[in-house]
Amino acid sequence: MHTREVTYKLIMIFFLVSAFQMVFAQAYKKDSLQIKAYTEIEFRNGQPLGITLKKVFCDYCSEKQLKLLGEDAIRRTASEKHDPKNTLKNGKKKLAVYIRIAKTDFAAIREDN
Repeated sequence: MHTREVTYKLIMIFFLVSAFQMVFAQAYKKDSLQIKAYTEIEFRNGQPLGITLKKVFCDYCSEKQLKLLGEDAIRRTASEKHDPKNTLKNGKKKLAVYIRIAKTDFAAIREDN
């Protein structure tokens, strides 16, 4: 009977820990934004020639916010351009870049600065 009680307690602890992890894992959604941007890397002979920003998906962003998010997307793409899964011999590789930013940091980007 003792082993059954221990097993029952361990199962209950496991479920409680799992529930807390799920609650805290989703907490970022409440206080941050996720913005998607499309970029494109042009390759010739396996070497990256340039990166262009295609579009930043943000309906509520100001022009300055769009510009800064676009620059961040290009910077993130530049760090990924030599990754083997993102390289081509010749052609253009399109990437989707997801930017997560805290709402407070996003609101701090003002037009007048």
